[in-house]
Amino acid sequence: MSDRNPARRDFLRTGGCLALALVSAGVIPRVLLARPLGSVVGSPRGAERTYPIPATDSVSIDRDAQVILVRSQNRAFAFALSCPHQNASVKWIDKDHRFQCTRHDSKYQPDGVYTSGRATRNMDRFAIRRDAASLVVNLDRFFKSDTDAAAWAAAFAPLT
Repeated sequence: MSDRNPARRDFLRTGGCLALALVSAGVIPRVLLARPLGSVVGSPRGAERTYPIPATDSVSIDRDAQVILVRSQNRAFAFALSCPHQNASVKWIDKDHRFQCTRHDSKYQPDGVYTSGRATRNMDRFAIRRDAASLVVNLDRFFKSDTDAAAWAAAFAPLT
């Protein structure tokens, strides 16, 4: 069967390669490619999501924004839903009090620190801040522990 539209095929192949190259270079975060269009509301300060502060240590997932929100030991974290190894989603294992990659079983502590598996770094953290009784997650700013360790370590909101 012949290709009826080779220009379209070439465009899609080139566009896919370009997107992959931009993700690999860190220009486009993986989570932005996985996020459905229209799920993030823009603001003058960029794309942000606001969440109520959890009353107790807990984990909640906003699938639309591809964000995991964690309250642990009087700190709040916002993580990318995807594992840094191969972009598979991670899940919370309540009985073990940890995250686990759904594809290759990499394991992470509640603060996103890598403990075992195929991944080679910690979970990616979004910029987060406390605003009165809310947590504000900046979806335009995220940090990788292997390329910006100081910003990654500072990407949490104190809750005390």
